[in-house]
Amino acid sequence: MSDEGVRHEDWDGRDLSRQIWRDVHFVDVDLTETVDVGAVFDRRTFRDCRFNASQHTDAAFTGCTFTGCTFFDARFDGCKLVGSTFARCTFDLLRADGGDWSFVGLIGADLRRARFSGVRMRGADLSRASCQGGALLAVDLSGAAWGGADLTGCDLRGSDLSSLDPSSVRLPGAVVDLQQAVGIAVSLGLDVRSDEPG
Repeated sequence: MSDEGVRHEDWDGRDLSRQIWRDVHFVDVDLTETVDVGAVFDRRTFRDCRFNASQHTDAAFTGCTFTGCTFFDARFDGCKLVGSTFARCTFDLLRADGGDWSFVGLIGADLRRARFSGVRMRGADLSRASCQGGALLAVDLSGAAWGGADLTGCDLRGSDLSSLDPSSVRLPGAVVDLQQAVGIAVSLGLDVRSDEPG
């Protein structure tokens, strides 16, 4: 297919398994309920596309740009999205299990109803992201950018929060494990001790 891309098409329910897309951009394409196993999208642009209820397994969306796309109830299992960026997208009920989302750009993203579990998100940019009530469980977030993120009520248990500056985010009601709580306390300058006073 040519660089002109795919525009204004209805691909509802298609199976895109093991297809490779390197010279195609997608504009206003309905990808609702599409399924794919091992598909490759390399440095593609998706604008105003609908990924609602789609299921992706061991797929690669590397270096892609998503603008104005919807991911309602989308599933990403073991997928690779390294270096991809998202702008003005919606993620209601999105679920990502495993895979590599390192260096992904989610600046200002609304992740309040999204769930990430066991995902590698090293160096991800979550600046100003809204994660209230969402879940980032056992996620490798080493080197992630957090400035201005709202983590109110977010379940962060098991995740690497080593780059989190608690003074730069909102944390009321966030759920953390004991090790994370100690790390956050230390980053706030507290002297955490396990011995009894005496």
